[in-house]
Amino acid sequence: MRWSEIPVHARRYIIYHTIVSPLLITWYMLPLYMFITGYSVLQVGVFFTFVHLVSIPLTYVIGKLFDRTPLRHGLVLIDTLEGLSCIFYGLAYGPLAPLMLFTGMIIDKIASMFYPLYQAVEKILYPKDRLEEIFAWHMRLPEVSQLIGFLLLGYLFGYVFNTPEHYRLGFIIIGASSIFTIIYLLKALPRLDATERVRVERFTFRVDREFKTILVIEALTILAWYLVPEIVLLNYIVNVLNLTLFEVMVVEATISIGAILATYVSERIESKYRFKVIALGYTMITAWALVMALSPPFPLVILAYFTCRFGETLAFPFYRTWLFSKIPADKASSLFAAISSYRRAITLISPAIAGFLASISPTLPYFTSLILFIIVVVILVKFR
Repeated sequence: MRWSEIPVHARRYIIYHTIVSPLLITWYMLPLYMFITGYSVLQVGVFFTFVHLVSIPLTYVIGKLFDRTPLRHGLVLIDTLEGLSCIFYGLAYGPLAPLMLFTGMIIDKIASMFYPLYQAVEKILYPKDRLEEIFAWHMRLPEVSQLIGFLLLGYLFGYVFNTPEHYRLGFIIIGASSIFTIIYLLKALPRLDATERVRVERFTFRVDREFKTILVIEALTILAWYLVPEIVLLNYIVNVLNLTLFEVMVVEATISIGAILATYVSERIESKYRFKVIALGYTMITAWALVMALSPPFPLVILAYFTCRFGETLAFPFYRTWLFSKIPADKASSLFAAISSYRRAITLISPAIAGFLASISPTLPYFTSLILFIIVVVILVKFR
């Protein structure tokens, strides 16, 4: 599908995501700013967990207030809140710094409640008969934009503007840029008067016993991933290897390249090789965790993360297809509700656990993740 064949409002919506994708670098700038202003990796992990816990009642209350939200208003609200959160990060100075960081992170958590509105907009703007072709553009353009933007901004904030003052100014500039993205949303998109219910996730663990093996696999996999969040990679590259944000963004760039390449490869593999591809993917992920557990030099870090993302992306569609084949349609919703609840519960505590493990040894989170992935592989082989 050529770019010119995509409906104009759908093109504008894809361009919006292409514009904002590089600004997601703040997800890395925030914990790095905390590192360079004196926080330890354990303190950063505990701080993130505390924010997650406090956000639970707040998001519940706000979810009730914004029961139904007009779609375009919702997108504007997301950009407004995320811009405001960056402004608070930029004001994190002196005795009030912890309060400013906490407030900014809480605002960002509230903004994330409205992310499902993006999917509702896509249902309206994207033609149903050519969804796969449009989503190819939707995924690749922002991915390329993010790859280039992360490298450029990573170099600037890694080698040119790398003091706490520069980071605070960077947060404020990125936050202020929301003004332009909000104007773009209001001018470029149609009214989108349809409303969408804002749902607050609840913990739902009731599920049939016959799926307990699948739930164990999912829970172990989620925990294995969440024990190695951004703060663990940042801590290793910046505090152990004494490198900068730029090198972290180089790793991110190789991750993007690995994902893009794997999508092209997976399209050419027949479904009859499903389980072999899953085995290969998890072997590559396990190899990543093993290499990182051995405190590798930076070139091996790049290779390990490329291998990991390639293997994960390669195995994902085959793993999901295999998973769906094991679940009757009438029980799928309850199973995925349980998996979502596991993910949310693990998200609450994993930053503190990851920070604690990294405070003992910077690569201990990777070693713990390695053990969990090995257990998953053993269960998968037996379950087959």
